[in-house]
Amino acid sequence: MKKSFFVSIAFVCVVLGIMISTQFRNVKNSDSLTVQRAEELTSKLNQVQKERDELKKQINDLEAKISNYENSAAKSSTVTKSLKDDLDKYKELAGLSDVEGPGIIVTINDGSTQLQPGADQNAFLVHDEDLLNIVNELRAAGAEAISINDQRLVATSEIRMIGNTIDINSVRFTPPYVVKAIGNPDTLEAALRLKGGIIDTLSNWGIQVNIKRSDKILVKKYDGVLTYKYAKPYEGGNN
Repeated sequence: MKKSFFVSIAFVCVVLGIMISTQFRNVKNSDSLTVQRAEELTSKLNQVQKERDELKKQINDLEAKISNYENSAAKSSTVTKSLKDDLDKYKELAGLSDVEGPGIIVTINDGSTQLQPGADQNAFLVHDEDLLNIVNELRAAGAEAISINDQRLVATSEIRMIGNTIDINSVRFTPPYVVKAIGNPDTLEAALRLKGGIIDTLSNWGIQVNIKRSDKILVKKYDGVLTYKYAKPYEGGNN
């Protein structure tokens, strides 16, 4: 009886050993595949980023050639000069050219307050909603051009949270966030410092906000490509 019992125990141990060994190999192989997949994705990402940078360089070269052509054409007659002036104005309005002027520079960073036990850490971090509120206040105060970390905000720009980063024009950033706004410095700063406004709200959560005035701020152009797939010029007729 005892012999049979020990044989049964030995058999169970052997089976468990085989199962554990098999599981260990599967986990090991799975980890190996995960690492290999991560390396492949990293390599592809680096390749895509390299291609993106090369395309941007080509676009910049083409824009420089077009600009030279426009300047040459503008000198040939008053008509072409007028067209060139209109084109420059519309490019400024669309955010497709560098602009400069007086305004403010707002730097926003995560809170540095030491967290109390049980406190929500997310409450002390800069969120996409915080940047959106600042941008909306600046626009309402008459800002003529705005950028965040040198990403020009245009009609199609997005500001959204992705994990612990904020995506702006499909580029991910971490704090600090530097907002540049061209406009009347007094009006822009006053809009942000309204009692109970966005600065007061962020300060209550320990978010660090610094506002600096400047007589000459450079807001760079939008460096992406504006395309419209569905929106087309209205040609009249029935809606």
